[in-house]
Amino acid sequence: MMTQFWTTTPLEKMTPVQWESLCDGCGKCCLNKIIDDETDELYYTNAACHLLDSESCGCRRYIERFKYVPECTAITPENISELTWLPNSCAYRRLHLGKGLPSWHPLLTGSKEAMHAAGISVQGKTVNEMKVKYLEDCIVLWPLLDVE
Repeated sequence: MMTQFWTTTPLEKMTPVQWESLCDGCGKCCLNKIIDDETDELYYTNAACHLLDSESCGCRRYIERFKYVPECTAITPENISELTWLPNSCAYRRLHLGKGLPSWHPLLTGSKEAMHAAGISVQGKTVNEMKVKYLEDCIVLWPLLDVE
């Protein structure tokens, strides 16, 4: 059994490899979001970044993503508390809030299959942002799903 480093190592003390491995690869952070100017309410859309591979739920240009999408946000131990738009299912958010990893998380299951089966990932649910005229027409509720 692999050591569950996330239960003993604070986020800010994790190595870059440990930190990156926390990402479940769901792709929800790659969805365009809308914030209502009047209410500050956050809405998820199914319009995904043009770099997202909708089947693998991974970035096609992860290492050089900022070159192609300068507004992409790096999730770090330093900014995790400010990234309130991350979904409740996000491992970074969960651990920051003192919750554990859900049973479907790839670090616990060894693959992304349980996550996809639980409906947590964006697999097969997105449209490329380049094909969207009005983001408001793409608002969806499923990214809010959090199993466990």
